[in-house]
Amino acid sequence: MLKICAAMMLAIAVAPAQAGAHAEPKVLHAFLSTGETALDPAVASDVASLSLLENLFDPLLRYDYLARPVKLIPNTLTAMPEVTADGKTYTFHLRQDVYFTPDAAFKAGRRLVTADDYLYSFKRLYEPALKSPWLYLFDGVADMQAVDKFTLRIRLKAADPNFLFYLAMPATGVVAREVVAAYGAQVGNHPVGTGPFRIGSWKHSDQIVLLANRDFRPTEFEGKRLPILDRIDIKIVEEYQSRVLGFLNGEFDFLEQLPESMKEMVLTSDARLKPEFARKGIVLAPFPVLQTYYMWMNMDDPLIGGYSKQKVALRRAIALGYNSAEDVSVMKKGLALPAVTPLPPNVRGYDPDYRSPVAYDPALANALLDRYGYHKGQDGFRTQPDGKPLTLVMHSESSTVGRLRDELWRKNLNAIGLKVSFKSDKKTEIIKASRLGAVMMFETNWVADFPDGDNFYQLLYGPNAGRANYARFNLPAYNQRYEQARLMGESPQRTALYDELAQIIHAYTPWVLLTHPISADLQQPWLKNYRRHPVEFTNWRYLDVDAHTAH
Repeated sequence: MLKICAAMMLAIAVAPAQAGAHAEPKVLHAFLSTGETALDPAVASDVASLSLLENLFDPLLRYDYLARPVKLIPNTLTAMPEVTADGKTYTFHLRQDVYFTPDAAFKAGRRLVTADDYLYSFKRLYEPALKSPWLYLFDGVADMQAVDKFTLRIRLKAADPNFLFYLAMPATGVVAREVVAAYGAQVGNHPVGTGPFRIGSWKHSDQIVLLANRDFRPTEFEGKRLPILDRIDIKIVEEYQSRVLGFLNGEFDFLEQLPESMKEMVLTSDARLKPEFARKGIVLAPFPVLQTYYMWMNMDDPLIGGYSKQKVALRRAIALGYNSAEDVSVMKKGLALPAVTPLPPNVRGYDPDYRSPVAYDPALANALLDRYGYHKGQDGFRTQPDGKPLTLVMHSESSTVGRLRDELWRKNLNAIGLKVSFKSDKKTEIIKASRLGAVMMFETNWVADFPDGDNFYQLLYGPNAGRANYARFNLPAYNQRYEQARLMGESPQRTALYDELAQIIHAYTPWVLLTHPISADLQQPWLKNYRRHPVEFTNWRYLDVDAHTAH
């Protein structure tokens, strides 16, 4: 799923402790940077809503909070599922102490979760009226059945090493049939789950209160029963400045992903915390997110696309002309890693030893263009091999950052004699046009849906053209290797196949690989147990706070 960068930021603060108070409730104040939508696992897909769903509803599996690389663990299961030798059939044994939070929809008191509830929740994604964006998660499922009250069996059409990751996503959280029947189309406004928190009060796109679910099944973290917090007060705060200044004034416990436009307020030129903030005990925790920025080129475009040596030379020259070091140091203020393959660190299949054959080399780019007939005219700009004018057209976002990116590309491309013009528009509109093949070049980014290399390499798989494969790249050698790799679990053999896919990308250059961003996360000294997870949206259930005096 494509997600717009920095679509959501969270910060948390503790309510001031009252002197002499006994057993003061642990209250945190959080914010979301965008308004939430309906809190229904089957339909919500924005990051703000998913962050809330993660705390209200329970999928079968979740991630170990501290394990790196990431690791799945049982959530509402007694153990990890049993899997047949052919990798097609999964058997899940549910815990018998998982209850929905109380609601008027339940007529008979406490409502225990059963295998039928998960079966109902999964099949609900197929309902045409919902138009669930998550239906694809079950494309590979041949059959699902409740074997008994607490046993669920799922049979796949073919083995899928990533299937269990789907069952840790908020979309597969369990819902109750009675609740859906009681509230109908408004069920997203009445979230009733089994998670560590429940809704206390809710004013849409303004403020939300989450209360600890004290009937939450016994679950411990470092000797404390979860959730540790008593309450979270959440507000929607859309302005960057309000979030950052609030944190610096001690009103918030942490700030994820310091906005690029405000880095100079907090960080030195070499991306370190300014001394005045370090003296307060504020901690800078750089975090490499599972995200890749890349500039794709339309392989069906008559000017820049195609698989001939001349077209490959043009795209390769563009890649050689991209100044990665300047992008990281100047544009990203040092808070990014150069992208060598599509895979960011911490994704399964990432190879730290892989070396790219492509580096910033404008002299080589110029020589390559000269060799394949892209000659410079009197104006200093190159023509096509047949002598016709050559003007690249790059779409870009109509924002301050978008304009700065335009200037970086203009400088890089002009330096090798390539003329470029820019078309600015909203990202949503550019994506629509991209899916129709109507865009020549565009910078975008991909955030992992699950931490496996398959989620990135599928972006250049031929059959995905017109969907996530915006470059419309379709090469049999790539497709065959991808199809082979997707049937394999994590292994040295699959990593070798991934390296071959990366070599194909470098050879044909449908993408210019740009950066993997590093989120500048800030936290206050009184926040305990904070560790950013590569996949999960929040860590609220694990957080604790020491008493402190608000500024």
